[in-house]
Amino acid sequence: MYKRVLIKVSGEVFGGKNGGLDYEAISKVAKQISEAYELSTQIGIVVGGGNIIRGIDSEKFGVLRTTADYMGMLATVINALALQNSLEKLGVPTRVQSAIEMKELAEPYIRRKAIRHLEKGRTVIFAAGTGNPYFTTDTAASLRAMEIGADVIMKATKVDGVYSSDPMKDPKARKYDSITYLDVLKKGLSIMDSTAISLCMDNNLPIMVFNLKGKGNIRKIIEGKKVGTLVRGNNGARTKKKNK
Repeated sequence: MYKRVLIKVSGEVFGGKNGGLDYEAISKVAKQISEAYELSTQIGIVVGGGNIIRGIDSEKFGVLRTTADYMGMLATVINALALQNSLEKLGVPTRVQSAIEMKELAEPYIRRKAIRHLEKGRTVIFAAGTGNPYFTTDTAASLRAMEIGADVIMKATKVDGVYSSDPMKDPKARKYDSITYLDVLKKGLSIMDSTAISLCMDNNLPIMVFNLKGKGNIRKIIEGKKVGTLVRGNNGARTKKKNK
C-alpha cells in the first residue's frame, strides 16, 4: 500500500523499567522493521530519546531549556546507533543521519543523500531531532517525512489507536478508526504535539497511529490491513492540490 514510510518510535519503547537501553525491546522493534523491509518498502525512522533523558524534565531541575534539549538530541543518537546495530544483525542495510554533525558516529543529515539511500534499499534512521532546541522528535518526524516524500507517518505507541480519552483510565473511552487533524487539535488528543499535527495538516500527510507491541503491525499497515487509527484531512488520507 505504501512505497515509502516514516516510522516514529518513542524512546520509551527502547528503555527498561528504570530507563536506559533494553536490548531485548530494541531487538523486537528491529524484527518488526525487518519484516516490513522484506516488502521492498523504503523505510525512514525517527527515534526519540525519552528512555535516557527528556529535555523538558531536565528543565524542571534548573537545566537551561536549550541545553536540556541538546542533551535530549544526543540521547536519540544513542538509540539510533542501538537500533542500527539490531537491524544490521537481521540483514537490513541501515544508515544513521544526524541533524547534529558527529562524523565518527553518523552521517550529517542531507536530504538528497537520505533519499538516495532509500532508493538503494537502505533503511535510514534520522537522529538528533531537527537539530534545534524547542522542537520535539514528533515535529522532526513530520519534517523528515515531508522532506523525503513519505506516503505516511507511522506513529508507534503503546495503545492500539486514538481514543476519545485515556483508555487506561476511562473504560468508556471510544476508539476512532479515523479522525481529522482538526478534530485531534480541537479535542486536545495526545497523539503528537500541535506543531507536528499542524505540519501534517498543512501538507496533507496522513498519520497512522498503532500499537508497536502488536505482532507484525508495521508490516500489516504497509500491506494495507486495518490496524490502528488513521489521522487525515477532511477529504481522505492524502489528496493532491489542484493547480489553479
